[in-house]
Amino acid sequence: MTSPRRPALLEDLGAAILALVLVGIAGSLGYWQYDAWQERRNAEARDLTELTPVPLSEVMGNNDPFPGIDVGRPVEVEGTWLAGGFWVSNRELDGADGFWAVNPLQVGDAAVLVARGWAAEPSDELLKVSGSGVVTGWLQPPDGGLVTDDDATDDVFPEVRVSDAAQRVELDLYSAYVVADPERTQSELAPAELESLPSPGRFTAVRNLLYAFEWWVFAAFAAFIWWRWRRDTTTARIG
Repeated sequence: MTSPRRPALLEDLGAAILALVLVGIAGSLGYWQYDAWQERRNAEARDLTELTPVPLSEVMGNNDPFPGIDVGRPVEVEGTWLAGGFWVSNRELDGADGFWAVNPLQVGDAAVLVARGWAAEPSDELLKVSGSGVVTGWLQPPDGGLVTDDDATDDVFPEVRVSDAAQRVELDLYSAYVVADPERTQSELAPAELESLPSPGRFTAVRNLLYAFEWWVFAAFAAFIWWRWRRDTTTARIG
């Protein structure tokens, strides 16, 4: 059995440097793709609440599905208050449990639900609103928890659901509601706190994430090839 053959110094050093360069390049490209994945997710989850309000019609129509990328976008709505308001239970304000006053506002041939504010207890007087209305607030998607309404005969609902409100309003309803900004909308109620802000989709920029893993696999493969070469060149051979 012969003694292990060791590669020449320059050959060994050159192979190590080449492996390090390949691992470094592949690892850096993987990190770059991972960083791109994070940036795109952060961009989709951006906070829109401080943007300049735009008319609701510029964001969506009354027959459009809710635009997920516009959660929390400030909008302006002008119309006429309709009958059919209701309270929504289990809404907190500064840790205290209470109710939202939600009223439909006619906009053209349709209506949009407006969460006008918060109260500790339901009140017929606080729920009443009529005449023309101008509301500035934040766009929110309807609730979808499918919580059961314990008493369908009262004016208290467990969630802000378009399907529930449609039974009280004769016009078509937007597939969204607006939480009134207390600094821009007059109300006797306490402000209603936002519940939904943008979040990235599950598959947002998933291609960048897969590319990152692919480059890291290349880096691991380059390191394995170098390790395998050096093991083979230093292994004792029978002769």
